[in-house]
Amino acid sequence: MLFFKGNKEVLDLIGNAATIGTHLVAATFVGLGIGWYLDKWLGTKPWLLLIFLCLGIAAGFKNVYDEVQRIQKKDRGKGPGNNENKSEG
Repeated sequence: MLFFKGNKEVLDLIGNAATIGTHLVAATFVGLGIGWYLDKWLGTKPWLLLIFLCLGIAAGFKNVYDEVQRIQKKDRGKGPGNNENKSEG
């Protein structure tokens, strides 16, 4: 990554965006896959697929919410009122 050499904040932002997107998409596909498999196995087409798809979407949004909370908690320490930025003297 020659373009971002020395700029850790840009890499952190890109990583956070990728993580949030991955959480949402992965949870949705896991729910979809579980629902599809159970429908095929139990013959309840399409009900379990719809139920688990909704559960997967809800889980994805919960994961996104948790990740955003973690990022905000980490960023609270970087503000102008942070005691770490003040020099001791």
